Amino acid sequence: MRSIKKYAALGLTLALALSLAVLAFAAGNGSRFSDVAADAPYAEAVGWAAEQGYINGYSDGRFGVSDPVTRQQVAAILWRWAGSPNASGENYADEAAISAYARTAVDWSRANSVMAPRSEGRFAPQASASRGEIAAALYQYMHLPKDSETPAPEPAEGGKVLISYFSATNNTENIANHLKDILNADLYEITPETPYTAADLNYNTDCRANREQNDASARPAISVGVDNMEQYDVVFLGYPIWWGQAPKIISTFLESYDFSGKTIVPFCTSGSSGIGSSAANLQPLASAAAWLDGQRFSGSASRSTVEAWVDGLTLPSEGQEN
Repeated sequence: MRSIKKYAALGLTLALALSLAVLAFAAGNGSRFSDVAADAPYAEAVGWAAEQGYINGYSDGRFGVSDPVTRQQVAAILWRWAGSPNASGENYADEAAISAYARTAVDWSRANSVMAPRSEGRFAPQASASRGEIAAALYQYMHLPKDSETPAPEPAEGGKVLISYFSATNNTENIANHLKDILNADLYEITPETPYTAADLNYNTDCRANREQNDASARPAISVGVDNMEQYDVVFLGYPIWWGQAPKIISTFLESYDFSGKTIVPFCTSGSSGIGSSAANLQPLASAAAWLDGQRFSGSASRSTVEAWVDGLTLPSEGQEN
């Protein structure tokens, strides 16, 4: 096993360095991050932890090896290590400051007394974790009952994040389900009133999908709408790429609601094409919303891949994520 001192000397707290060193034992994996040299003493630990989905990097491809670790990041790391169980709990006084990706993790931490609150009932999610706090969190985690189950979360009152998606061949549905679990969000499938058949999607013919994509006014009807759209602050919008653009049913969806004051986060699936201009061409249909940059995934993308993207987003009420 590599020397623990080598990890601690590179900006990580001693207790976190200890956990990474233990995790790295027999790992043998390199790192994909631009700021992690292959011969760095922590490269195996970083590569392994990222591959397992325990610790993610930034959207610009860095791991941030010398960045301080926040309290919500410690909670998220240990929660992922525990298998990302469902959890619910009372709100902290500063609940609104907890990033979306860490909310379930913080609920789990509170339910299992993994991280103690700070003064006046605050969790202080964006504050750097002290050496003592990390040591205490590791101790509490390692002494959790092995057969204990964290209670499932109760339905949130006025949930704030909606994962909306259209999926003709289940590829986009896979990504949407990952997002639902990662963000503990509501899920809504954009279902066409007239379902698409295999013949409708035979792009080598004059099929329904081709005709709709070539018709700027096409607006396929949606069978069931969203209840209480006004409760959502953030709407993730997923779709497959059809001839470089979003299917026209996405236009139907965007024109069906008032997105004023909301944040829309587009994502798409395709075999090879990127998100391209598809998201930009949708923005005029919901111009009163704030649009974040979108992301393309393969239909088989793993949860850890999707979570790495989510962790690099800056959503409303969020600070920098891990």
